[in-house]
Amino acid sequence: MAVFCQHCGTALPPGARFCSGCGAAIPATYPMPGRPLTRPRAGRQIAGVCLALARANGWDVAVVRIVAVLGLCFSCGFVGIAYLAGWIGIPEEPDNLPGAYPPVI
Repeated sequence: MAVFCQHCGTALPPGARFCSGCGAAIPATYPMPGRPLTRPRAGRQIAGVCLALARANGWDVAVVRIVAVLGLCFSCGFVGIAYLAGWIGIPEEPDNLPGAYPPVI
């Protein structure tokens, strides 16, 4: 990801603390909290799309499931198509094989 100075617009290398053009301090960027968007293998009801969205954003899975069902009822099938797209597009959580590193929680 490219980093630019907020004052003069000079392109900076990643990790730069000061602008090479004007000398202004560059604020530190922190990674976004949360988990990656993957469908878990345990705890899912149909395909794990609602659970994946809830875990990635820090939401309650029951609320996400209720909103999904209400959206399915009142959106003329649009939420159903979005759910199928999530089922196809969101990757599954990798297997926990013996000898592999434990998942980061």
